[in-house]
Amino acid sequence: MSTMHSEQRIKTLLRTVEQQCASDFHLTVGRYPTLRIDGKLLPLAQDSVLTPDDTLAISDALLNEEQKKKLEDEGQVDFSYSFENKGRFRVNIFYQQGRISVAMRLIPMEIRTLEQLSIPEKVYDFTKFSQGLFLVVGPVGHGKSTTLAALINEINHNQEKHIITIEDPIEYIYEQDKCIINQREVNQDSKDFHSALKAVFREDANVVLVGELRDLESISTAITAAETGHLIFATLHTNDSPQTIDRIIDIFPPNQQNQVRMQLANSLIGVVSQRLISKVDGGRVPAVEIMIKNHAVENLIRENKAYQIDNVIDTSAEEGMIPMDKSLAELVRMGTVTIDAARIYAKDPSNFENLMN
Repeated sequence: MSTMHSEQRIKTLLRTVEQQCASDFHLTVGRYPTLRIDGKLLPLAQDSVLTPDDTLAISDALLNEEQKKKLEDEGQVDFSYSFENKGRFRVNIFYQQGRISVAMRLIPMEIRTLEQLSIPEKVYDFTKFSQGLFLVVGPVGHGKSTTLAALINEINHNQEKHIITIEDPIEYIYEQDKCIINQREVNQDSKDFHSALKAVFREDANVVLVGELRDLESISTAITAAETGHLIFATLHTNDSPQTIDRIIDIFPPNQQNQVRMQLANSLIGVVSQRLISKVDGGRVPAVEIMIKNHAVENLIRENKAYQIDNVIDTSAEEGMIPMDKSLAELVRMGTVTIDAARIYAKDPSNFENLMN
């Protein structure tokens, strides 16, 4: 396939992604090009089955020389790709069985508000802190980056701050309003998350968005930054608040864990956990658990009793906290999702059933 032909083919396919409102797009040898719509895979059977030459040619059309070298050296490469002013894609190209595969996630141009995302507006309260650590957690593909983008844009339109984002790759592009926004891409603008995070201490930043807290160095620096006058927004691939707190503490050596527990008890301001669930009438809607750090939560973190935090969330509705099972039950009661779709994500299946009765 010629470069021109492969460029034309990728454009045609990406237009289909956009028209079908797909979240993801996959190119794998031996399969039709495949969309992910509302969490389900949909092969484009009107297209042709992909050959090794097809995926190689499409890869060559998408990559620059530096990215091609990284793919050869490391077996995979991450980057972002802008498409006809309609959207951006977060792209991962990788080898499997010696052949090229491509996975692309659509990042819409428009940054939606929490209301448009069907997320409780209480979550906006976390934008009003001058410092602290706020985390959005959940599995891959459940809208964590989209929620954080809504919060960053809320600050952008309503406060006068210096915002720095550290991402791999850059996802949403912000149009600066009342804020100065500098967006840094790992491997392009900075060597890694850790060094970019360390640099914010010298960059007069007020708010820092970290695409993902991946390792001990970045987590340690993020906690320190949250303690020293920065408002830090970040994601973690954990399931809920107790697991998030345990994961952060467990990544440190045993002799540092008590100290980190104290730091986290001081600096954490909240954790939002979300799951996207298929709606009855098509599309997906988030079920959202909100944990707001209060004195009870702070004490449980200090005392190494994160497993008891769910009890605090269950009994703190007046403070704006929402348990996951209650959020799921509410979606079922409103007729937005089926009980079977919600049950898959229940934290405590028997508790969820009780809420439904």
